[in-house]
Amino acid sequence: MKNIIHSAFAPAAIGPYSQAVEANGLIYTSGQLPINPETGAFPAGIAEQTKQSLQNIKAILAEAGVGMDRIIKTTVFLSDMENFGAMNAVYATFFPEGDCPARSAVEVARLPKDALVEIEAIAVR
Repeated sequence: MKNIIHSAFAPAAIGPYSQAVEANGLIYTSGQLPINPETGAFPAGIAEQTKQSLQNIKAILAEAGVGMDRIIKTTVFLSDMENFGAMNAVYATFFPEGDCPARSAVEVARLPKDALVEIEAIAVR
């Protein structure tokens, strides 16, 4: 059985997908672009875009009643691996030292709407 999760405090899906789905105690978020849900715009720069993507994930998980501390795995998609250091610095502020989730970070040829970053997460209830 699955449960669709939707938060009004994160950007609406820009295609035929859900913000997140819960199944068997795991919550899978869709990739979160750095869209500000109030303005529909991207912030400028990799640091600000990373922060917005993670804030969107945080809002979706809050809707499900869990916090960022319940994330067990993330995948970070970067349009340019040169942005890894700046992304990583912001990313680290969302997780306590020594309690970070597993993570993959990859460079991709292009992201939707020409974003600099997109992040997806898996959390456990």
